[in-house]
This record gives sequence, structure tokens and C-alpha cells, in this order.
Amino acid sequence: MAIKGLGQFQRFKAANAFRQLIESWHVSDFHIDAARGRKEVTGYVEHLSVSGDNLPRVAQYLYENHPDAFQRILERMQARVPGISAVVPELTPDGYLLLRFQDGSFKTPFLDRYVSDGTIKMFAYLVLLHDPNPHPLLCIEEPENQLYPQLMAELAEEFREYAQRDGQVMISTHSPDFLNAAELDEVFWLVKREGYTEVRRAKDDPQVAAYMADGDKMGHLWRQGFFTGADPEISDARPARVSIAGTDGLDRRALSEDRWLARHRPSSGPRKHSFP
Repeated sequence: MAIKGLGQFQRFKAANAFRQLIESWHVSDFHIDAARGRKEVTGYVEHLSVSGDNLPRVAQYLYENHPDAFQRILERMQARVPGISAVVPELTPDGYLLLRFQDGSFKTPFLDRYVSDGTIKMFAYLVLLHDPNPHPLLCIEEPENQLYPQLMAELAEEFREYAQRDGQVMISTHSPDFLNAAELDEVFWLVKREGYTEVRRAKDDPQVAAYMADGDKMGHLWRQGFFTGADPEISDARPARVSIAGTDGLDRRALSEDRWLARHRPSSGPRKHSFP
């Protein structure tokens, strides 16, 4: 509140700059039902809202003012959603705006209320990630919901490309498939200890770093219990000693995943990713 109040006065330049920075952050809490349906048309809307309830209006803005960005969105939709050939913002005779999705097998485009949740969500993420004026900080919770596991690697790359446009992306996920697409220096996990939360970096864990250097994947390491303290139920159940050099202790690679998972329940805690 103090920063917001002081930031309104130009003479407090540092507070003003900090206020503008915070206000430009975006925390996505996308609700598919809020994004569907016709919307009132009242001026330009350049950025997707927190809930995504202005998706048709932002799509229209990109369609009319940034056709190259909108075309890239369509090309990626076509590659990831079977049958989709076009997405069109349409103004109704009574002055409302809605989205129509064209399936190549049908002559008439579908209203957004009749397409799948995953189709709506993928389109919304592409609209968000192809914003011509990206947010300096973008926070996403569980992007894997309603999407095919096979799309996680491509979605992770989309977030990485967004971060390379002078921003930062933070993601929480329960998806080993998404985590498998992350690099060693992009992964953090949280440990709850005596009422406090501790942030741990994957690259600071010598075992995790060694296995990643050997070609392993983050999601596999998470499922097999190598994120110490992240999952209270199994935090003490992973091998007590693992030889990084392969000369002593228990070699994780000698255990099949089926044998491991038969003895230890897969984890379910969220993970944090940062694409600096």
C-alpha cells in the first residue's frame, strides 16, 4: 500500500518506478469457463486478463493490429490441436464479440462453447505468450491441466522463448512430463520445515546435477525421490547413498522404474520453475 501510494507522486522516482514494475507483473489464474462466450466490445484490450475472461477481445486486438503475431498463433494451433485450421474473432449483429474455431472437416466454424477445454486453453496460452509487449514477470500455475502430456515439451519451449524477450517466467507444476522439458538451472523446489519454506535449486544438488549431466530428465528424478524434502511422505525413502562416480552405494540406474515405484508412492507436490 505504501509503495502504491508513494508511487503516485513523481517526486518519489524510485517508488514510482517500482510501482510500475509491480503493476506490469502478470499472474495467470486462467478459467476456461470465463474465457468462453460472447463479450461486450468496449475499446481496445491489449493484454489477457488474470482469468482470461477477455480472450476474444485480445484475440481481436492481435488480429487487427498485429497480424503477424496472430498468424504465428494460428500456425502453432494447427500444429498442436488436431483439425483446427483457423480461429476467427467475430462481431455479432447485436454488438458482441465471440470466437469461432474452424475444423477442416466441417464447413461451419464452431462457437467456442462447443470446442474442448484443452483447445481453449492452448489458444489462450498462445495469445498470452505472443503478446507484442510481454510482461517483465509472468507467473503460471499448473499449465498442464486439460492439455495432452505430449505437448508439455513444446509448451515449455514457448515459455522459454517468452522469457528470452527480456522477461522472467515462473511456473508451478505437478507434471513430470513438463518437468522433463526443463533444464537443470531452471528448476527449484520448496521444502516446508518447522513452519518455514525453504527454496532449493536443482543445480545445487550434486546427485541431481550429475544425473542430468549423464542425460537423465528432471521429471524422472522427481518421481524417483531425488528432490529431497519436497514430498513429506517419501522424503526419507530415497536411497541413502548414490554413487555419482559409480564406485559405491546404490546405483539408481540399476533399479527399474517399475521396481522403484512399486516400493515408493509417486510424489504429488508442486514444483517451481524459473526461466531467467
